[in-house]
Amino acid sequence: MLRQQLNDALKSAMLSKDARTVSTVRLILAALKDRDIAARSRNVMDGITEDEILSMLQSMIKQRRESISLYEQGGRLELAQQEADEITIIERFLPRQLSEAETLDAVRAVIAEVGAGGLKDMGRVMAALKERFAGSMDFTKASAATKKELGG
Repeated sequence: MLRQQLNDALKSAMLSKDARTVSTVRLILAALKDRDIAARSRNVMDGITEDEILSMLQSMIKQRRESISLYEQGGRLELAQQEADEITIIERFLPRQLSEAETLDAVRAVIAEVGAGGLKDMGRVMAALKERFAGSMDFTKASAATKKELGG
């Protein structure tokens, strides 16, 4: 479904001559193709799953946020704006993101569910969160919240 959305978005952007969207969606599709090829070495011939695609999109957004920070420090505001525009385009393909309060509630619920008692259980908590909230949770924030909740 997400693959089809990406292809449809590319066609639509090409028809409307939206150069930024065309280039951004092409970047997404190229990254997707790379990951599909890498998955073949693990005998996954159908390509990566929807959850893996969502995770890839979140990684792309994270990379762009880091780039924005660096560009702003270097006084390259036009490049920072370009990265921000790409984030907006990539976010179209992600489900609604959980708020900080919703993230904290989810972290607490998973901690209780898996019976996490300390930082040694952080891996299990994060794995459960990634399984349930792929694409809709910022795992950097979730990791910080988990560490705080587990007493780290």
